[in-house]
Amino acid sequence: MSSRIIGIETEFGCLVDSEAGTPEDIVEAVKTHAFGTKQLGLIDLHARDYTFEPARAGGFLLNGGRLYIDAVGSHEEYATPECTALHDVLIYDRAGRALVQLLLDDLGLADRASFHNNSVDHFGGHTFGCHENFLVRADALSFKESLGGLLPFLVTRQIFAGTGRVGGHRLTRDFRRNVMQLSDFEADYVYVSQFYGVELDEAVDFQLSQRADHIVTSQSSRVRFNRALINPKWDTYYDFSDRHRLHLLFGESNLCEYAAALKIGTTSLVLELLESDRLPGGIELEHPIVALRKVSRDRSAFDGTTATRWLVERADGGTIGAVDVQRSYLAAARRDCAGRDEETDWILIEWEATLDALERDPLTLSDRLDWVAKYTLLNEFRESESLAWNDDALHSLDLEYHNLNPDRGLYFGLEQAGAVRRLTTDAEVFRALTHPPANTRAFGRGQLIHELLQRNATRYVIDWDMLALSEHRQLRFKDPFHTYEREAEAFLRHAE
Repeated sequence: MSSRIIGIETEFGCLVDSEAGTPEDIVEAVKTHAFGTKQLGLIDLHARDYTFEPARAGGFLLNGGRLYIDAVGSHEEYATPECTALHDVLIYDRAGRALVQLLLDDLGLADRASFHNNSVDHFGGHTFGCHENFLVRADALSFKESLGGLLPFLVTRQIFAGTGRVGGHRLTRDFRRNVMQLSDFEADYVYVSQFYGVELDEAVDFQLSQRADHIVTSQSSRVRFNRALINPKWDTYYDFSDRHRLHLLFGESNLCEYAAALKIGTTSLVLELLESDRLPGGIELEHPIVALRKVSRDRSAFDGTTATRWLVERADGGTIGAVDVQRSYLAAARRDCAGRDEETDWILIEWEATLDALERDPLTLSDRLDWVAKYTLLNEFRESESLAWNDDALHSLDLEYHNLNPDRGLYFGLEQAGAVRRLTTDAEVFRALTHPPANTRAFGRGQLIHELLQRNATRYVIDWDMLALSEHRQLRFKDPFHTYEREAEAFLRHAE
């Protein structure tokens, strides 16, 4: 791929036996263990945000990423370090899942609590996401005009990036059937301009996306009760000269590494088309959010219907299939990017092969796409036990697909049986727990964290783009593509 900074933030669900305390107790214990006993990073001594990330809510890890408690929903969250290679994104994303499970094991809590990287609470009505961050040229981010060209892609990429779910939710203002309990935490209601309830939708057996039912608009700066496909971010997280961070709010955490690679790789190529003003035309959607839910809930993938599979309405009239929408972006990307490098060609080849298979028979992709793997596994069990899709057992198995405990998670059972493709190795993931990528500013940040831990530093301010030991001793990481190795070494020498 082209040189682009990419990162993923994953919010983990936490399930706890009542005897072990509350989910809030568990996430606090895991965070404290990571930065206290295990010394895996520097905890934040300052408030990154007084409402959402107060002081000591988390910190930066040795691998350059972050582990923290997000006050909105009080969940454990992991952000990968800055990556430029697709393979690194997969490794560090998986390392985050491995990290929270290892901490839970080390605390002796694995029998009483579990982390899940699913994106929905079936009976609680809540949703939590997996957000993608891409460094994009600022002049390409004139949101209403340019970003509108991304919407058909984002709406339809769930046909290979969705993680699948049993059942559905319906947003409502009739609270008589609301299943979502009001939160006791003030942070959950900061900047909320509207409020709705959630009720179970018994009309849905199985759908492609876990998050589609909860997305209400195309673009919004609000992340709760006004969830959008795109969440504009104008900050210094990934800010380099004329580039800014594009934050994609609609996404789900893929356990299947192939699906994750395809999701991140195709999105990066489409962003290149955005930057070069070469996005395909004529595929604008009449109602993107309506189309999002329609594609997710379309049953034709399961009953063999091909003629009407995943049809969405076009803004200029008529309909178009989600596969054909994706083919339009693929054709444009192939014209601009084919033959550039091995990674790009892999994305283009696999993108086309996946679309071909989705068109012929989606269920042949159970070895590489999460929603197909989950559907196949759960449907076999359902048929063998003569169960209806709304049976509680199916909801439980859906949740267990995402259990991060390798001894319990259904995905890991598929992986151990060789039923799904693996693109990373255990050795790569283990190293990524404590070593940052070698070609971004995360490398220099990791060096500094390691040395300051050795020195038992108690006075510092650390962020994605800076570290300060005092008013006059600061090192800024303005260029996310630079490693800052020498600068970090010099900074530490003068800090002694």
